[in-house]
Amino acid sequence: MTHVRTSPYYPQSNGKIERWHKSLKGGCIRPGTPLSLEDARRLVEGYGEHYNDVRLNSAIGYITPKDMLACRQQEINAERDRKLEDARKQRQIRWQRPREQGADKPISVVADISKHYSATGGDPPQLPRWHPPSGPGKHCQQRRYASN
Repeated sequence: MTHVRTSPYYPQSNGKIERWHKSLKGGCIRPGTPLSLEDARRLVEGYGEHYNDVRLNSAIGYITPKDMLACRQQEINAERDRKLEDARKQRQIRWQRPREQGADKPISVVADISKHYSATGGDPPQLPRWHPPSGPGKHCQQRRYASN
């Protein structure tokens, strides 16, 4: 293994470590505002533990880096699949209960509104029609409504 030095403040040459420094500063140093070197060490240690042991990493299938290194991804994915299947079964049970009680008829809001207006003898209100702007101010984003 060869140690290669990169240009300082040039993230293109060493993007991964520069990204880590950005995450460390934004998620740990700036919000924590350490007042001493010991405070900074304590904050960075806590952030490192959270980053590796708690935080789910999207690049590795929403598994923590610690679990990925321990080769637990298949076990975790199997547990997630089991939970999803249990949730699907619970939803089926929940939807079957109202149907057994006779509540399986579809509800139509438009039909209910039409029934209301026909029962009262009135017509449903008409929405105003939109006309594009015309005249010298076409470039303005005006909306003009015509009265029916």
